[in-house]
Amino acid sequence: MSSYALQKKATEAISKSTNEPVYRVLFLISLCHLLNDSLQSVVTAMFPILEKEMNLSYTQMGFIVFSLNIVSSLMQPVIGIMSDKKPMPYALPVGLSFSFVGMIGLSVIDSYIGMIVSVLLLGIGSAIFHPEGSRVVYMAAGNKRGTAQSIFQVGGNTGQALAPLMAAFILLPLGLQKGTFIFAFVALTAVICLVFVSRWYSLQLKSNNVNLKKNAASMVNSKIDKRVGLVLVILLLFIFTRTWYLQAISNFYTLYSIDVYGFQIKTSQIYLFAFLGAGALGTFFGGPLADRFGKKNIISASIIMTIPLALLLPHVYPILAFILLVLIGFILMTSFSVTVVYAQELVPGRIGLMSGLTVGLAFGLGAVGSVALGNIADIIGLQMMMISISFLPILGLITFLLPKNG
Repeated sequence: MSSYALQKKATEAISKSTNEPVYRVLFLISLCHLLNDSLQSVVTAMFPILEKEMNLSYTQMGFIVFSLNIVSSLMQPVIGIMSDKKPMPYALPVGLSFSFVGMIGLSVIDSYIGMIVSVLLLGIGSAIFHPEGSRVVYMAAGNKRGTAQSIFQVGGNTGQALAPLMAAFILLPLGLQKGTFIFAFVALTAVICLVFVSRWYSLQLKSNNVNLKKNAASMVNSKIDKRVGLVLVILLLFIFTRTWYLQAISNFYTLYSIDVYGFQIKTSQIYLFAFLGAGALGTFFGGPLADRFGKKNIISASIIMTIPLALLLPHVYPILAFILLVLIGFILMTSFSVTVVYAQELVPGRIGLMSGLTVGLAFGLGAVGSVALGNIADIIGLQMMMISISFLPILGLITFLLPKNG
């Protein structure tokens, strides 16, 4: 039997092993995802303040995000492989403890190098959290995997969406160091919540209520055949397209709106919140829509509907820009949780690895994108960079080559 056939058989076995989602676990891990990603979002929320107080270049600010995301990107697949072989329930609170230390560092260190070290710790915490968090979601999903993944991811995207509000209402009034110190308590809250999640996770492994070894043992040591590998490459290319565009808006649109529209920092943060908030909403609806209409259809629809809106965005007045940001954020992010589930079902015995690749790769591409886009903005100007990046979603049309996968 081919590797692809084994994967399909394992997927069917897993889907029959449990029926109803465990919503209390899904909502708690989603809350932890919100807390984790809000900590990372503090970093980008600091950008307008850093530009003003520390006189950093776009490239330097991009390197801060690079430092945060590259560690997470490199570690997530490794953590995923390790957890596929031996699940690590209590790695979840341990990981967020690194984030706690990182937030303390950001609140007391005022040097550029010190900031880099602190965000590296945040990256380590995120790298440990995401693969194991995705495994918890997979175990608690029942027969509604797309919906479950959406519940999980909407927590993270909501945390990201809070970044501009953090800047406007916490970091600006209190200052950088006092403001970031508050988020150390956010990290501590996440650690405590994850202790309860880890207990459930550990009990499930002991009781074999959801035993991934039993349902997909044939897949853990199997090789990924060429057909599956090609599909995975296409999926990762789409993630590259989506991530670089999202990084351009998330990291630089506040600076762009200040430069082009003459906005105050608080107004620019509200625009970014509209984009990220709509993205969180889109993430939530993406999973249920995929459960009903198919994963490939939602992925393809998200990019083809984004293209004309993205091309129009740099050329409109502020009011229309606000509307377009909301639409782009919602439509593009309907694919976020769907791509994770698509990859997990493509190689069902390697849940941790696939989660690490799809989510971790997004972090890594975001890291490279932050530096590259910042460098481009320094060379050709911020406005021209934003115009150029509006053509990027066109590359996402490669998703029409994906086979249907539910």
